[in-house]
Amino acid sequence: MHDEQQEQQEQELEPASRLARFIPVIAFTVLALGSLLALRQADAAFGPRAVDAPPPPPPDARLAASALGRSRAVHMRFALPGERVQFPLELRAAPSSVAFEWIPLGELAPLDSARTEGGTLTAPSRPGFYQLAVVNAGGRTIIDSLTLAVMVPFEEKQGGSLKGYKIGYYRGERWGGGDERPRGFLEINEPQADLPLSAHMRVGDFITHDEQTRWPRYAAVDGRLLDKLELVFDEIASFNRGRSDAPVQVDVHSGFRTPLYNRRVPRAAGDSRHQYGDAADVAIDANRDGRIDSRDVRLLELAVEIVEQKYPDLVGGLGVYFQGGASYAHIDARGKRARWRG
Repeated sequence: MHDEQQEQQEQELEPASRLARFIPVIAFTVLALGSLLALRQADAAFGPRAVDAPPPPPPDARLAASALGRSRAVHMRFALPGERVQFPLELRAAPSSVAFEWIPLGELAPLDSARTEGGTLTAPSRPGFYQLAVVNAGGRTIIDSLTLAVMVPFEEKQGGSLKGYKIGYYRGERWGGGDERPRGFLEINEPQADLPLSAHMRVGDFITHDEQTRWPRYAAVDGRLLDKLELVFDEIASFNRGRSDAPVQVDVHSGFRTPLYNRRVPRAAGDSRHQYGDAADVAIDANRDGRIDSRDVRLLELAVEIVEQKYPDLVGGLGVYFQGGASYAHIDARGKRARWRG
């Protein structure tokens, strides 16, 4: 009898025990729901939680047409180490949102940052050939249609040599006074001889044709001459438009000459503009008849006259030569008119 009463009491208590076991679970669920509700209310009060934005695309940057000179065909600019240099760009972003870096040709890592100031950039601190990279958080865009050549300053020339390369002496060095001299020299290693200076000329066209074989070699090049020559070549091309679409073929006989070499060139002027990098001797089949003769030189003379009338700041020397069946012209950008026949 006693056992039956105890069993009945346990059966009566069992629902209460079950309920007691579920009370903590119910309490936890209520607390969790309350916390979730509080978080949602906080989100509603402070707005949606921030989501990391994807990185921007690389800069939309390209070279401005004016950067290639009036001929739109000059592919190299020149500066001394650390000098301010114009490098016109079309940039679809605020300049403050990007950075600029100089990358040596043939390398991937930048050498120097290019500080901006008043629309100009600071040239690298080391001589060489560089491309400009425009950089933001999304990557970089390399401007590969224009190369910056950082020259070795003239002041690094020791006596008649520059780093072992024989150059000789300029008039101002021998006699004193204010005779002009190149601002600096390109430092050229053998692979760099094929770099384009402009649409029709390359760095190797301005290396002196002497017996020196060591590298690097050094040459002075004036960007104004490159622009003038390309304008002349464009005028010559215009003479043949409608008759031939073939590009103008240019043979550069002589570009830069060291003073040492110039002294050995027969009948060369002692103050030849070749020594300053602003003269070149060129031969062109101007009339497209498959040979170069006096008729081509006359067309070349006409083209030079047209360019100098259009661009008086590019006025200079023009000499025509007919030697041993070879016909060519000397063209320079000395800043004053000169004419002769050799």
